Amino acid sequence: MNNEATISEKTFKIGGDLAVNRLGYGAMRITGKGIWGPPKDEAEAIRVLQRAVELGVNFIDTADSYGPYISEELIAKALYPYPEGLVIATKGGLTRTGPDQWPINAKPDHLKKALEGSLKRLKQDQIQLYQLHRIDPVVPAEESFKFLQGAQQEGLIKHIGLSEVDIDVIKKAQEYFEVVSVQNMYSVDNRKWERVLQYCRAHQIAFIPWFPLNAGNVASQDKLKQIAEKHKASVHQVALSWLLNHSDNILLIPGTSSVQHLEENMGAASLELDEADIKILNSINPQ
Repeated sequence: MNNEATISEKTFKIGGDLAVNRLGYGAMRITGKGIWGPPKDEAEAIRVLQRAVELGVNFIDTADSYGPYISEELIAKALYPYPEGLVIATKGGLTRTGPDQWPINAKPDHLKKALEGSLKRLKQDQIQLYQLHRIDPVVPAEESFKFLQGAQQEGLIKHIGLSEVDIDVIKKAQEYFEVVSVQNMYSVDNRKWERVLQYCRAHQIAFIPWFPLNAGNVASQDKLKQIAEKHKASVHQVALSWLLNHSDNILLIPGTSSVQHLEENMGAASLELDEADIKILNSINPQ
């Protein structure tokens, strides 16, 4: 596998105007254990971000809750002033009370503080893609949507996305703004949101799988191992390549705190699966 291969030939236009390579980077793992506090090795986290851009990544996904705040701060430290064409997406709507604890808060006043903080930490006047991290079960979704609509009208947000939502929520949000991305849990062995993915594809909405490797569980799949051995690739590369092949609106954001693992993930862009491979992989979790 050629780790130097870039992925410029596989692009998607978010919102019709932000052209990004479909294999991006998710910046959750550059924080401490439990996505809490600073990373154990900040220098390596900086190298990961810089190496990702060197390898052709121009779409980085983060959130104010990663750390909290640490991920956004490291992105600015590593990459600001940002190279032309780099799209940094961030999210708001979760709070943090400790390692691996993620209380939801999508009240407009919290979203206002979250957005202002993200703009400051990322050193930007406008967030190109701002995503509502979760629908708040104790806050009417319309209140969250109205805030995002207003922030977009003010020019603080260019495009708006949602996370972990069904089709009905997407349609409701569309009454307030154009939904340009949906970020739901999805992988070759977890296709709960297949209908949402296909809805997004039909409406030119980017679909961004989180946990695209199902926290590494894909490594236990015999069918993935079979294809990996055939191509002399890793099971992670095969799982990511399947996602790129499965739907042309999928944007991948595998995360890691290791340059070596980053380079392995990026190798998925140059892995060419054939029809027989795809048929076998589709059978892991048929829809």
